[in-house]
Amino acid sequence: MQQNYTAVIKQDAGWWIGWIEEVPGVNCQEDSREALVETLRVTLREALELNRQEALGAAGGNFEETSIAV
Repeated sequence: MQQNYTAVIKQDAGWWIGWIEEVPGVNCQEDSREALVETLRVTLREALELNRQEALGAAGGNFEETSIAV
């Protein structure tokens, strides 16, 4: 299932900087807009997987997963 997130991007002093609104800590800087968008995509994917692994580890055993729509 693909989810969409919002990237806030801007050019500042020759660099492209950006972050993902919905996930704190996902921010990047690149020298082109295209590179920034790709780096944000990779960093977001890694952050979500890390958060998922931490959540599953904290749950221990005997748990269930369910989808929640907002």
